[in-house]
Amino acid sequence: MRATGQQRRAQPTAWEGIELTDAGAERRPEVDVVLVDDHPLFSRGLALLLPGVSEGRVRVVAMTDDASAAAAMVRRHHADVAVVDLHMPPPGGTRAIAAIRRADPTVRVVALSGQAEEDAVLEALRAGAAAYLPKTADPEALVRPLLAVLDGWSVLPEDLLRRLLEDAAPSGEQSIAERLTADERRLWRLVADGATTVDIATTLHVSERTAKRLVAALLRSLGVATRVEAAALAGRVHLGGGGRQG
Repeated sequence: MRATGQQRRAQPTAWEGIELTDAGAERRPEVDVVLVDDHPLFSRGLALLLPGVSEGRVRVVAMTDDASAAAAMVRRHHADVAVVDLHMPPPGGTRAIAAIRRADPTVRVVALSGQAEEDAVLEALRAGAAAYLPKTADPEALVRPLLAVLDGWSVLPEDLLRRLLEDAAPSGEQSIAERLTADERRLWRLVADGATTVDIATTLHVSERTAKRLVAALLRSLGVATRVEAAALAGRVHLGGGGRQG
């Protein structure tokens, strides 16, 4: 645990800069946490609940809904742990994790997501996350993983860990999926689900023009000419659905 001096209270001029440090606390909590999530109700609820369920061992010192601001906020608040939602608007949660780890390699990162997408979780772990937890977990269930990662442990739900271990080495067409990023695989799932350009733009928080460009680039990467062919290939490699979930 790093010791830090008394921090100056920041003026909360925007959601990105909301500071929740209790300057009057007599005992510094064991874990200072920064939340990086674009769902304000979730972040605020977690910030309110974590100190109570952890008996004061965990406190949220700052929150941001901007993935690009995460690394600077973690450094500014001398956080011990960053909790990052994987499915955030560009640059996205995975890039935020990588930026946090570059800015301060001692900070431990816990990735969160509304669904257990194996490829997204793997990419988050490669980017430097020490743990992954589903957003459906109760606040009480977050306390032990937050403390565990500070002790050098990595934390994954047992069912997800088993699926990752059971995955066979890719071969043939399956290697195509392995060459894509998590964002590209998510886009592929959307295409396989029959999502329209408008649906894709809305889900990925981009313009329709950008969505068309992304789909075109995906088709070239897959070596197919149409969305129908891309959907058929997704079925053959058992890519699975769920691209529209947040």
